[in-house]
Amino acid sequence: MKAIVSGIAVAVIVAVGAAYVLDTKVQETAQVAFTTSGARI
Repeated sequence: MKAIVSGIAVAVIVAVGAAYVLDTKVQETAQVAFTTSGARI
C-alpha cells in the first residue's frame, strides 16, 4: 500500500513540475515565436 501511495505522490509532483516548466519556460506565444525583422504577425 505504501508503494502505491508514494507512486501516486511522485506522479503528482512530476506532473505539477512539468506543467510549471512548460507554462513558464518552454512555450511562447505565436507573436513572440514568429516575429522577426523580416516578418511580423
